[in-house]
Amino acid sequence: MKVLLILYTLIFSSSVLVYDTVNVSSLTIKVNKLQNSTGVVQFTIYNIDGSIPDEHYKNFYKQLNAEILNNTSTITFEDLPHGEYAINILHDEDEDGVIKKGWFLPIEGIGFSNFSSLNPLNRPSFKKSKFNLNADKAIEVKIIYM
Repeated sequence: MKVLLILYTLIFSSSVLVYDTVNVSSLTIKVNKLQNSTGVVQFTIYNIDGSIPDEHYKNFYKQLNAEILNNTSTITFEDLPHGEYAINILHDEDEDGVIKKGWFLPIEGIGFSNFSSLNPLNRPSFKKSKFNLNADKAIEVKIIYM
C-alpha cells in the first residue's frame, strides 16, 4: 500500500511540474535612448487591472533593476504565467526606487508598455498598457523625459 501511495505521489507531482512549465513564458524588455548611463533602470510589471498608475510602487507583480550600458538597458523576467501584463519603467538615476518629480511632472525618465508619449489626456493605466503573454516575448519600451 505504501509503495502505491509513493508511486501515485511521484506520478501526480511530475504531471503538475510539466503542466506548470508549459504555461509559463519569459518576457524580455529593452529600453534604448536613455539620456545618460547614470543609475539603473527599474523594470516593473503588473498583472491586475487597476494596478496602474502606481506612483509609489505598491501594486506591482514583479520588479527588477538592471544596469545601463551605452544608454541601453535590458532585463528578462523568467517563468511568468500566461496572462495579461503591463510594464512601467523608471530610469532611476539616483537609485532610490522613487520617481523624482518637479512641480507635477517626473524629472527622471519613465515609460509604459504601449505608450510613446504622456500628457494629461493620455495618462497610463493597466487597461491602456496591457498586452497578452502566451509565449516567450521581447518588447521595447520608450522612455519619456518631461
